Amino acid sequence: MERAASCKVSTIRGADLFCDIEPSARLTWRHLAPGLTVVTLGTLAAGFLSDRYGAPLTLMALLVGLSLNFLGADRKSAPGVDFASSSLLRFGIVLIGARVHIDQMIALGPVAMVAILGVVALAISAGIIAARVLGETIAFGALAGAAVGICGASAAMALATTLGARRANDGQLTLVLVGISAMSAGAMAIYPLVAHALNFTDLQAGFLLGASIHDVAQAVGAGYSYSPRAGEIAAIVKLTRVALLAPVLAIVAASLPRGSTGARGPTVPWFVAGFFAVAGVNSLGWIPARASDSANVIAVALLAAAVTATGIRAPITRLVAAGPRPLIIIFFATLLVFGAAVGGALLIG
Repeated sequence: MERAASCKVSTIRGADLFCDIEPSARLTWRHLAPGLTVVTLGTLAAGFLSDRYGAPLTLMALLVGLSLNFLGADRKSAPGVDFASSSLLRFGIVLIGARVHIDQMIALGPVAMVAILGVVALAISAGIIAARVLGETIAFGALAGAAVGICGASAAMALATTLGARRANDGQLTLVLVGISAMSAGAMAIYPLVAHALNFTDLQAGFLLGASIHDVAQAVGAGYSYSPRAGEIAAIVKLTRVALLAPVLAIVAASLPRGSTGARGPTVPWFVAGFFAVAGVNSLGWIPARASDSANVIAVALLAAAVTATGIRAPITRLVAAGPRPLIIIFFATLLVFGAAVGGALLIG
């Protein structure tokens, strides 16, 4: 009876969608401070490395987190690190909604919208199928597919939070983050060259790059490396994929059973509802451009902190034991998405 009551409370707070987490003592800022300090310093270091060498922030945050992995077992820092990897992530997802504007998505036209929906659906399906073939779990396939199809590390971490620790553990999440960071960086360098080789127009190139590159900043950067117009199109297409994060999370939350009773969990986690709310307010034009830009900066910082914390918590031995199969799954989904994006670019041309 007590377990059901505590589960109900945690569900309302959005911390345990499927009763996966045992109730724990209430934490104060004194408990969180050591771990949050470590995560903050690690994230600042990652930001410096990213700015200094032009490397993706997500990749740098993950590498710095892994270098601090020895602190993952420290009891003093564990509460703050756990908080950063979960709660900060949720708030970051809410603020991502400030990037989304419905008018920009509508301006793409029905063909482009259908193509984007097809890319996302294909990525998630490919991840799940490849995972089943190679002996990995469906949850890992969904993580890989969502990361490839929607918005890279942000999507993987958001989906892992929604699935719960028993379905998607830190080892699986870290493998996806490693693979997605490496392949997104490669895509940023290679895909614009392919677009040039195919003699794509700015519209076609922008669609290809926005629909196929995993990370938001890298998709936009690749677009502008092609042309300013292609960069604008890539940004709109990529943010349309980002907007699909919330519906995917809501579908996952509604489709999985709650606990051992088989009852359904809440239809929409609070951070997904927050994403919808912020995106809706932004689409109405009620968020000033400066405030939207500030929200984007904060969201990037929160997500980077969550990635750093995930690296600190990652079970290294499990990563080594996994072998190349997880990377093969991510590569397979990436390859299919690239082919679908090329097809979509040809259609809208």
